[in-house]
Amino acid sequence: MKRNTASDFFYQLFALIMAVIIVHAIYVTVVRPNANTQLQEQFERQEAGETYIVQRSIYLVLKDYEQEACFVLMLWAMAIMGRKASSSFRETKILDQALLNVRDGTSVLPEDTRELSRPLQNLPEEQQSLLLPRVLQTVLQRFGSTESIANASSSVKEICDNESDRLDSELAMIRYIAWAIPSIGFIGTVRGIGEALGQAHRAVEGDIAGVTISLGVAFNSTFVALVISIVIMFFTHQLQLLQERLVLDTQNYVDQKLLRHLKVNKTSGA
Repeated sequence: MKRNTASDFFYQLFALIMAVIIVHAIYVTVVRPNANTQLQEQFERQEAGETYIVQRSIYLVLKDYEQEACFVLMLWAMAIMGRKASSSFRETKILDQALLNVRDGTSVLPEDTRELSRPLQNLPEEQQSLLLPRVLQTVLQRFGSTESIANASSSVKEICDNESDRLDSELAMIRYIAWAIPSIGFIGTVRGIGEALGQAHRAVEGDIAGVTISLGVAFNSTFVALVISIVIMFFTHQLQLLQERLVLDTQNYVDQKLLRHLKVNKTSGA
């Protein structure tokens, strides 16, 4: 099956660029202006000596660069998973089509494979590259050339196993992103704690505003990163489940629609 790896690469690159643009635009126009306004209000009340309760705002939680990077990676991963899920749904739809004209109770002999292969060869090129047509075509070719049901059956397992390995390997980037997001959150934690320690002398003098903001960076970045990581892992497992079901449904389709109908002459052997 031909795989347009260049197309996948440019899609992922374009998705990353768009994620950076969208998230950064939201941060510049909405998140940081509102966060700065609320921080300024808190500073003014503190300097005036007013007693007030600090409200935990979503803008203050999300305002830092680590959270922005996490959202960029989240959108990037969602775009990649969306493309792969769309491909899997396209593969699943063809399972509802009658690709073979084999009725129940009929037998398929080695000399019948050419006739059965013609509808598969007449499919559009895009559909011929899907998993099910490739498996059916390979089984018919193998059975027609070897006249062995065992060889035809083993070809199904071979192609499906290779497809499973390919689909699993293509999830490597998503798994990396799911790992990188909490790591970025921990980077924010280290940065925030480091800044807080650097302002410890001011806290001793009674000015705890800087320390409070720095500790907010530390805890908010980890909180946001872990929440996003949970969301990413949920959709990753759903995508993996969809792909595994596709491979299993393909094996069942081939077994029910073709393999159980294969017959060979006694003189040929199985």
